[in-house]
Amino acid sequence: MEKETEKQNLGSGSIPGLMIKLAVPTIIAQLVNLLYNLVDRIYIGHIREVGDIALTGLGLCFPVLMMVTAFAMLIGSGGAPRAAIYMGKGDNETAERILGNSVTSLIVISVVLTIFLEAVAEPILWMFGASEKTLPFALGYMRIYVAGSIFVMMTLGLNMFITTQGFAKISMKTVLIGAICNIILDPLFIFAFHMGVKGAAVATILSQAVSAVWVFSFLNGKQTKLRIRKEYLKVQPQIILPVMGLGLASFVMNITESLINIAFNASLSKYGGDVAVGAMTILASIMQLQFMPVQGLGQGAQPLISYNYGAAKVDRVKKTIRILIVVSLIYTMAFWLFVECFPGVFVQLFNSSSPELYEMTTWAARIYMGMTGIFGIQMAIQQTFMSLGQAKLSLFIACLRKIILLLPLIYLMPMFIENKVFAVFLAEPVSDFISVAVASTLFLCNIKKILAKA
Repeated sequence: MEKETEKQNLGSGSIPGLMIKLAVPTIIAQLVNLLYNLVDRIYIGHIREVGDIALTGLGLCFPVLMMVTAFAMLIGSGGAPRAAIYMGKGDNETAERILGNSVTSLIVISVVLTIFLEAVAEPILWMFGASEKTLPFALGYMRIYVAGSIFVMMTLGLNMFITTQGFAKISMKTVLIGAICNIILDPLFIFAFHMGVKGAAVATILSQAVSAVWVFSFLNGKQTKLRIRKEYLKVQPQIILPVMGLGLASFVMNITESLINIAFNASLSKYGGDVAVGAMTILASIMQLQFMPVQGLGQGAQPLISYNYGAAKVDRVKKTIRILIVVSLIYTMAFWLFVECFPGVFVQLFNSSSPELYEMTTWAARIYMGMTGIFGIQMAIQQTFMSLGQAKLSLFIACLRKIILLLPLIYLMPMFIENKVFAVFLAEPVSDFISVAVASTLFLCNIKKILAKA
């Protein structure tokens, strides 16, 4: 067994040591997981003659990708912390009930989502801001990706149950296996088989299928502490509803990311055409590079926070939270500084053949990401509330930035600023600053009362 005394270590081992042991693999896993989409964008952006248009078409599919991720997180990010809390209490049976209910829920949701998205694929892409040039690329990618979305959801949702048990290295291998497959298959399907954007979708889905098989094998194997058991697969409201309640914050974060992407693409298409939408595709990729390692750090800290909160070891919870916030802030500040100084480095990674796209993206990056340096604070706070089972606070923070602030600002700011494209990009930093300030205030006002209940 990889970690024979893992249960004891979470409650008594060195906090910094455990953070490194748990967080480093999850950070690597997040970065590797990001390769699924980034590799697609990099290869597609360099397709001869049509790379910039193909990249823009792929960008129109982002809301759909985020929608699939959102439903996976609804179950995974709600079920994993609850399972860890029950493990901390010594109740592994309830933890396994949560796992079994989560498996069934992920399957049912993925089937319903696939049927719906396949039925509305073309009209939904027009709504996202597609043009006559970009629609064929977007539609080709979307139909194939959606058809294999069950593999995406099972991998994302169930891999969190591996991480929450303390098997961070196994969790990392899940995404590492898939990413390596994707890196190998992408050029094969895109260039060798001449499938272009469709080839990128096929490569991604096949890679996720391999990862899904790996996850199921582990959760049915000898090493896992929580096993998928047939008797717990029947969905019980008293089990799955609290899971969805806690996972609702992550769901809202991802589903609103989808809505925000739609709003950005539609507004930028109106004011700046396909070039502006292409710039947004690259900027969204850069922001993922900044935020996903912080998400990985939060996922690494989650088992420590949840387990020790369930075991009423408040001092260990406090120390973990402090480390999470400080490290998150240091990383996002360092990344922000690099982007502000050298935005062109990132732009050339995705497309080097269109001077117009390069010029727009380089100046837009400095505006769009103007406040992301401090955003590590909010991400750490939200992960902390989720790990402590505080669904309402975590949900409010998720809604604040995207729904209450950013979505209206995308449409309101062009009404008051002459340069409309500039105004749309400016909505992001304004929203980020306000949401970080509010999240910090809520954390300072509530954390002592929450920990007192442990």
